[in-house]
Amino acid sequence: MAKTPDYVPLEGYTERTEAEMQARAQAVFETLKTRRTIRDFSDKPVPRELIETCIKAAGTAPSGANHQPWHFVAISNPDIKRQIREAAEAEERAFYDGKASEEWLDVLGPLGTDAAKPFLETAPWLIAVFAQKRGGVHAGEDKKNYYVSESVGLATGMLITALHTAGLGTLTHTPAPMGFLTRICERPKTEKPFVLLVVGFPDKNARVPKHALIKKSLSDISTFKA
Repeated sequence: MAKTPDYVPLEGYTERTEAEMQARAQAVFETLKTRRTIRDFSDKPVPRELIETCIKAAGTAPSGANHQPWHFVAISNPDIKRQIREAAEAEERAFYDGKASEEWLDVLGPLGTDAAKPFLETAPWLIAVFAQKRGGVHAGEDKKNYYVSESVGLATGMLITALHTAGLGTLTHTPAPMGFLTRICERPKTEKPFVLLVVGFPDKNARVPKHALIKKSLSDISTFKA
């Protein structure tokens, strides 16, 4: 039998004028439109407290049945980062040397990617995001999780937003397969690697491909029905 929900008053929403709301929304847009995926990282240290705060922000994301089916492994240990780089580059070499289709390689061409991933060791932090097949609203529960990919995707987007807003650069790295992350990060088999985020300050000489500056217009990505 379904439980009767308890309710509490809504908090955290402040009534504002339309002008104030538009100004705040515009400020968010102005910040996020400068976000770029970078591959040139500085080795300048980033405080653990800052990473913790950004992960806490990600943890507020909506999720199926509020089960919060995610786990973030934040890595600054040089030895673990080296292990991850070696495993990731092995998968990437296989990808570029035959696993990838010509069409896939063709669309990657303008981005200048290849099998070498030195940033996995240069950047001060790696955050491995895992999706949990089982869990629950409380830690330690063993129930089926729902809408796992959607939920973890939302949390990852909020994490990237928090990191960028704080002034940090990020790279979403998804070598396939990513099973080595489960082993290296010592996570249970009930979790699946979702993405590996590379996090740190951009190198002072960092560059990005012009191709990455192409963003679809509002009319391309939305439809309004009045």
